[in-house]
Amino acid sequence: MRNYIVRRNGRTNDFFGDMLDDFFKPVFYDEKADGMKTDIKETETKYEMEVEMAGFDKKDIAVSFNDGYITVSASKEEKDEGEKDGKKYLRRERSCSCSRSYYVGEVDEKEIKAKYENGVLSIDIPKEQPKQIETHTISID
Repeated sequence: MRNYIVRRNGRTNDFFGDMLDDFFKPVFYDEKADGMKTDIKETETKYEMEVEMAGFDKKDIAVSFNDGYITVSASKEEKDEGEKDGKKYLRRERSCSCSRSYYVGEVDEKEIKAKYENGVLSIDIPKEQPKQIETHTISID
């Protein structure tokens, strides 16, 4: 569904192009869904997340925990002037960023572990421990 074809001749401004592109796009296609593909596995004691972050370096990625949500964000910016690969550029810029939040509940944030390897961010999240209901006996006078 993702590989639909858009043809333009490039010589004139495509007045209806954007409107028709949206109309003829596959019904359930969402470009934003291509951003951060995630797999979540459950074990007895934790959740294991694997987030695809290809193209980013470890320094470009941030993981935070707030109010029961883990947020994974990444930002990368490249600027270049001069010559590269035998081609002269006046200015060359590339910039991209993405962010996604996952609800995990109230867990011990000190126990959350993350590592980045081969374009995949792995996050281990301990499961929320069930609260023990304590019953107190009250003495009667």
